[in-house]
Amino acid sequence: MSDKNLSLAAEAWIYGYPLVYNIHEMNNAIAAPGLFHAPLNVFGHARKLAGPATRFVSVNNDTLYTVAVVDVSEEPQILHLPDTHGRYYVMQFVDAWTNNFAYLGRRATGTEEAFYLLAGPNWTGDVPEGITLLRVPTDVFAIVGRYAVEQTDEDVTAVNALQDATWLTPLSRYPEPPDNSQRQIGDRDPFPYDQRVGEELLFWEKFRTWMKRFPPSPAEQAFAQKFAPLGLLDDETPYASPAAGLAAQLQTAEEEAKAFLEANLSPGEPVNGWLLAPHIFDYNLDHFGIGTDPAWVIKDRATAHIIRAVAARVGLWGNHGYEANYLQTYVDDQGEPLTGERQYVLHFDTPPPVDAFWSITMYDVPNFYLVANPINRYSIGDRTPGLQYGADGSLDIYIQRESPGPDKESNWLPAPDGRFRPILREYTPRPEALDGTWVVSPIRRVD
Repeated sequence: MSDKNLSLAAEAWIYGYPLVYNIHEMNNAIAAPGLFHAPLNVFGHARKLAGPATRFVSVNNDTLYTVAVVDVSEEPQILHLPDTHGRYYVMQFVDAWTNNFAYLGRRATGTEEAFYLLAGPNWTGDVPEGITLLRVPTDVFAIVGRYAVEQTDEDVTAVNALQDATWLTPLSRYPEPPDNSQRQIGDRDPFPYDQRVGEELLFWEKFRTWMKRFPPSPAEQAFAQKFAPLGLLDDETPYASPAAGLAAQLQTAEEEAKAFLEANLSPGEPVNGWLLAPHIFDYNLDHFGIGTDPAWVIKDRATAHIIRAVAARVGLWGNHGYEANYLQTYVDDQGEPLTGERQYVLHFDTPPPVDAFWSITMYDVPNFYLVANPINRYSIGDRTPGLQYGADGSLDIYIQRESPGPDKESNWLPAPDGRFRPILREYTPRPEALDGTWVVSPIRRVD
């Protein structure tokens, strides 16, 4: 493989990483016990809020997840959503390439009971009366549902009832509700690949197989053809018995691409140390379904491919900024890394402007997992019981490893021993949260 092809392979890795990582996580959801595991076409419900035992990158601590990996290759599925009576929720639709292509929920469609027919790109048929058609771009996709929940046993129970009323059933069975009594975790693998390929080229085999299974959009077909010299368009795997030098070159390209990605995990411009990236999920350029805004796009496809890989690495299955805005920071007001060895205060003159709610969640570095702490508090926000505001409506959040004292503990967000990265989430942000009118303060070191 020439130096030109080495560069091409690195570009291919960036292009294919979101597809491979996304399907890996979808497969985990249907093949192994976890936070929201379930068989294909069955919702898996997280019955309690995520905690440090949850191994999912940048998982939120504000909602109960209700997630389904859906396969409509054989026939469409009917989705039922219950009436939440005004409670915030969102059903985010993510295709195999990590594109957010539709939203259902309070912002997009309201909170009344509703039925949707989920049909693949090539399906033709009649839509039953009273049901809304939602066309999907890849015939396997994820529905990432989030129901807002207070951190009380009573509210968790109330949301559990909404989860139970959230279901999928085949079109051929409708209007009967689903019968999942015979379904088993991992009872069908929708993502097979050639098992003869060794670990050193496994990424490339998965990329080759899954790109064939889930072709890029028509607008990207010509772009994908450039990867033919790498074997990624071959009908049979070239990676089980690779040609001389191919394995070494692909491994080198993978290492270089990974290093590039890790060095570019900050897609937004920092403001007071916070990385504002309301458009990090705007890489979807081709599929705009219910609840999406086609104006939110990264028009340059090369840039979109890089941002898509970054988004998968730091926040897989994150929402568009108009549904939930994410701000993250690694540094304090002096530009130095945040660490549990120091103490900090985050001051709000006015809290984040939102129509739903906001929170700050603590994650370790570099895994971006929730961190165990003595008060079992992994996030803090406007719904945190006992949060104390100033007389002028201002708010101080104390971020440190040890308790700031009984009088401040209501506003304490515990930090881990080492480096950490908090995320500020704004659910249904108002315009001033997105256009720079409202500015978040730096995290100030106080020790």
